[in-house]
Amino acid sequence: MASQSNKNSPKIGAGAVIIKNGKVLLAKRKGSHSEGMWGSMGGHLEFGESPIETAKREALEELGIEIGKIEFATCMSLNIKDKHFVDISFTAEIISGEPTIREPEKIEEIGWYPLDNLPSPLFEPVKVVIESIRTGRKYFEIKR
Repeated sequence: MASQSNKNSPKIGAGAVIIKNGKVLLAKRKGSHSEGMWGSMGGHLEFGESPIETAKREALEELGIEIGKIEFATCMSLNIKDKHFVDISFTAEIISGEPTIREPEKIEEIGWYPLDNLPSPLFEPVKVVIESIRTGRKYFEIKR
């Protein structure tokens, strides 16, 4: 079995898309392979951590918020050029805290955006969750 540190092995990511009153909380990414894209809170699973624990940890680390009412949204295999990710996404609500940029090296700005008027470009996992909300589809395979 290949280890997660092998660059030829898929990486596993998890995150949560926060929706409130028809609006989505998005963060403009910086300092990563998807710099300039609008995404949600998330990151790589750490050893021994569940995808839900990852989503909770990342929301706290990135924006200082505690999330709850976490529900499975999608699973996606994303294979683009020399990168392969398996991403597990959830929807969630903020149960405490006010979203504030806590990792300015990773996040340029944050904001609430209407589901029918989202900023562009959207980070692939967020696109998939929005499509899932609209269609009910839960599993996606993307190759480019």
